[in-house]
Amino acid sequence: MKISTAIVLGFLPFSCLAAKPRTDDKFPQHHAKFISASAPLKLDDALYEKLTATPRNYTLAVLLTALEARFGCQLCRDFQPEWDVVGKSWIRGDKKGSTRLLLGTLDFADGKGTFQKVPQSAEQVHDWIVRHLPAGPKPPIYRPMNYVRLVAITTAILGLVSFFSVASPYIIPIIRNRNLWAAISLITILLFTSGHMFNHIRKIPYVAGDGKGGISYFAGGFSNQFGLETQIIAAMYGTLSFATIALALRVPRMVDPRKQQIAVFVWGAVIFGMYSFLLSVFRIKNGGYPFHLPPF
Repeated sequence: MKISTAIVLGFLPFSCLAAKPRTDDKFPQHHAKFISASAPLKLDDALYEKLTATPRNYTLAVLLTALEARFGCQLCRDFQPEWDVVGKSWIRGDKKGSTRLLLGTLDFADGKGTFQKVPQSAEQVHDWIVRHLPAGPKPPIYRPMNYVRLVAITTAILGLVSFFSVASPYIIPIIRNRNLWAAISLITILLFTSGHMFNHIRKIPYVAGDGKGGISYFAGGFSNQFGLETQIIAAMYGTLSFATIALALRVPRMVDPRKQQIAVFVWGAVIFGMYSFLLSVFRIKNGGYPFHLPPF
């Protein structure tokens, strides 16, 4: 951490809040821990939330710090002994808890969630200060112009415009290609009609055992499926779609009548076989499904 960050962590999070006394007073329990520890209480996210929960009838002063060497906060390590002196001195002079003050230390390693709630921008700090000042006009935040960011954004925009100006003769024909968009649309349709989103929502297994030492590729029932099952169904739908498109668009354009006839029989056989396999899958999903086609 930088020195400026350490200073913020060292002094900004000190807070003092009070509330009316309650019958379920938490102060004696935590004050006893404070006395027994002979040092500021070591906090984590859960204990910090518990101690700062309102309403309460005591004051809590917390030091947010980062003592581990990996954080590089030398100021935090230098200040920690001084904070411990404050805690020990307070315990020695106020063993009965007449000031109703608790001191604690929250290290970044133990309280990442709490650190994320600490104001990290000038606007957030300004709002926090305004909330604790008497009513009346307050000076607003004025941010200086970030010329480096302005130049970077301008350069990036000009670079993109220049790139598209030069590359447009090559990019626009690709974007306007109907076959490309047809392929993208077909793949998207097959992906989602085969149950891709169902897999992500339900977190289903890829395959499962059949109870006989083998693998079950299809789950019984129309409300269940496996990950591999989705891929098989997508491949079947894709084959059927490609065969249908070939029969509708490619075969009529063939000049040779004999090749055209062979193509009709081939693609027709592919469609017939795929539909036969698809109906067999329906019977696996539901044993009472009445329709079938040979050979499956």
